[in-house]
Amino acid sequence: MTKDLKIRRLSEAEIRIPLDWAMLEGWNPGLEDGPAFYAADPQGFLGGEIGGELITVISAVRYGDAFGFIGFYICKREHRTRGYGHQIWAEAMSHLGSRLMGLDAVNEQTASYAEHGFKSVYRNIRQTGVSLCDVPMDPRIAPLGHGVFPAINLYDQRFFPAERETFLKLWAAPMLETRKGFAFIEDGDVKGYGVLRACHEGFKIGPLFADTPEIADTLFRTLAGQVKGQFVILDTPEPNAAALLLAERYELSPEFETYRMYRGPVPDLPLDQIYGIASFELG
Repeated sequence: MTKDLKIRRLSEAEIRIPLDWAMLEGWNPGLEDGPAFYAADPQGFLGGEIGGELITVISAVRYGDAFGFIGFYICKREHRTRGYGHQIWAEAMSHLGSRLMGLDAVNEQTASYAEHGFKSVYRNIRQTGVSLCDVPMDPRIAPLGHGVFPAINLYDQRFFPAERETFLKLWAAPMLETRKGFAFIEDGDVKGYGVLRACHEGFKIGPLFADTPEIADTLFRTLAGQVKGQFVILDTPEPNAAALLLAERYELSPEFETYRMYRGPVPDLPLDQIYGIASFELG
């Protein structure tokens, strides 16, 4: 018999729970992702309880009034196929309201999301391998910090369906030992940026945005060169052929894929300049 599910908002201290569960699922989140995720939408992380035990989680992060992103949709294995996931999903959808919605889905779940009005648009391919890069000596590369943040925030808006300044303040202006970020600045203008962060296994590079393949290459070597000899991960949109070539050039291999899905009008984003997305969980 299915018991009643109590759905509530997760607190800031509880943001570690979906991250821990994601690690157990093999999704390999970053070691310090929690603060940036929670800051994006403090009301956007939900948990479902039975008898005081948390058995299911989901995130439904609102970016302003026009866009939202679904992630961390996990139910403990022993409680699956009992309808609890559907209940917390409905709450997440209600939280996002009439916004354009996005998510990244594994292939076997795309049909389920399609039933809720989501359409597959393109694949993201996770590329992995050992970093063989040396850091290039290029005066146009600058470490991210508070001074360059306003320009980074403005540049980022080209690549995402909504403004996400609150998230980026923690994500792209790293003050932690577990992450580093760099911008490519030429003639006073930002023409690319990327962030490297430590994960439970290796280091993820994301986002990686650049005006040209050459700039993307320079940023990739700068980021991957910080951890030469260690495992790096880059989540590349398949429509960007230059991103796939970059991964091949540095001997990264496809590990698995997700499908970017949207409910509503597909955002007009410059995929040819997106070499790595920030996160499968928050877009």
